[in-house]
Amino acid sequence: MPASATPPLPGPDLIADGFALSDLADGAMVTGHAQGEPVLLVRRGAEILAITAKCSHLGAPLGKGLLVGDTVRCPWHHACFSLRTGEALRAPALNPLPCWSVAQRDGRIYVDHKQERGLLVPVGPKEQKEQPGAVVIIGAGAAGSAAAEMLRREGYEGHITLLDGEVDAPYDRTFLSKSFPADEKKPVSLRPDGFYAQHNIALVSGEVTGLDVPGRRVLLANGTAHAYDRLLLTTGAAPVPLDLPGHDLPHVHTLRSLADHHAIAQAAETAKRAVVFGASFIGLEVAAALRTKGLEVHVVAPDKLPLAKVLGPDLGEIVRKLHEDKGVIFHLEQRAARIEAGVVTMENGEQLSADLVVAGIGVRPRLALAEAAGLALDKGVTVNEYLETSVPGIFAAGDIARWPDPHSGQNIRVEHWALAQRQGQTAARNMLGRQEKFEAVPFFWSKHYDFSIRYTGHAEKWEEAEVSGDLAKQEFSIAYKAEGKTLAVASVKRDLENLKAEVALEAEDDAALEKLLGGGRASTNG
Repeated sequence: MPASATPPLPGPDLIADGFALSDLADGAMVTGHAQGEPVLLVRRGAEILAITAKCSHLGAPLGKGLLVGDTVRCPWHHACFSLRTGEALRAPALNPLPCWSVAQRDGRIYVDHKQERGLLVPVGPKEQKEQPGAVVIIGAGAAGSAAAEMLRREGYEGHITLLDGEVDAPYDRTFLSKSFPADEKKPVSLRPDGFYAQHNIALVSGEVTGLDVPGRRVLLANGTAHAYDRLLLTTGAAPVPLDLPGHDLPHVHTLRSLADHHAIAQAAETAKRAVVFGASFIGLEVAAALRTKGLEVHVVAPDKLPLAKVLGPDLGEIVRKLHEDKGVIFHLEQRAARIEAGVVTMENGEQLSADLVVAGIGVRPRLALAEAAGLALDKGVTVNEYLETSVPGIFAAGDIARWPDPHSGQNIRVEHWALAQRQGQTAARNMLGRQEKFEAVPFFWSKHYDFSIRYTGHAEKWEEAEVSGDLAKQEFSIAYKAEGKTLAVASVKRDLENLKAEVALEAEDDAALEKLLGGGRASTNG
């Protein structure tokens, strides 16, 4: 099919031809189309539900996803939608989906008209336990922006102030490392111009210098202050800076903000050779994006294999070979000694030509505000199961939050985009008195060229990685285990399996996980 051609619509025309009721089993789904877009039919006993079949996040086909009760989960990034209302129940999808009216005639199912609704319109009456006079959110990243929207979706009518030091926020940070420029095909802004004003969310750009906890005020560098009844800290993380001579040269960059991205994209237009420090997810995605632009790319990292600490040796080896096949040159188990104009000198004396250097060696949570305000810290801001800090009325979410994870029984802090959004949504509901425990299983994805990894769960320390599937064909799942229990699952080209693993991890159903993934070959975490 030519690149400009429109792909054919899936399945039958559900307006003109319908679908045989006898061919749709109870608990099953089928994709057809109506008015030029895909529509998902789902049977629940005698009831038929219909919803637009394209995820509102990045357009994944929901017909290849997973039904869980009266919801459907996206196969790509694990968003979740209500089949009854179309509401986006889980990030990273934020927009609701249209539902379709359904009729049955002569043993066939037909859809009629599409039922649209506004983006932040509450679904039905919400019980208003609390209506804080004012909510202030510090940080307009994944957690902060999602929280602001959820407050409105929950029917909160009070004043919302969303503070951030970046004039570009809010935007989708996951795009920044995958191509240069990131907005070549899709805008990186989470919402169009005027969106926040339209929904009475005050988006304020400015540097926050401190918290007046007794006075319930947020202080800004320009001398202004914002009063709050509820406060949400979503200050995120900052890149770990390079600590070697030459780290401050103009061709040396870190990648966290949209401004960082633009600087790298501009440099990549004229650069010929790049050195990337760190074989992290961000570092390798940057390496892939720069190779796609035709640059010679060297990756310098102290690891034996890229990503092996997180993903294990089997997947780490696949990722290494994938990048090498695309022309990336690895310098593993090595470190740089210094950076100079046009050259990076290694500790072993080797010199690498480089007119562009990008550091991807990790991030650290931004804790200065919380620490100065006297909040309890534990390598992050300590929160309870409701994401409330040690100071009543102050909540924290996203990269800075360390919360009691019910699945591992430990306090954990996780730096995942979708998880930060989900925490922001839960924190928003709890600022309104919902008393909703945060129990979501962490999830992230990573893309390298056309190779995508889905990872659900959290295995900070694991003992063995059990492979099911075919590594050679790059179609497999890997279960990460400790003391015989599966803590997390990474999948390649097994999206539905990863969704099923997510459901089993949520339910702590070890038997279901073993049935889904058991019997594979195991390797230890050496």
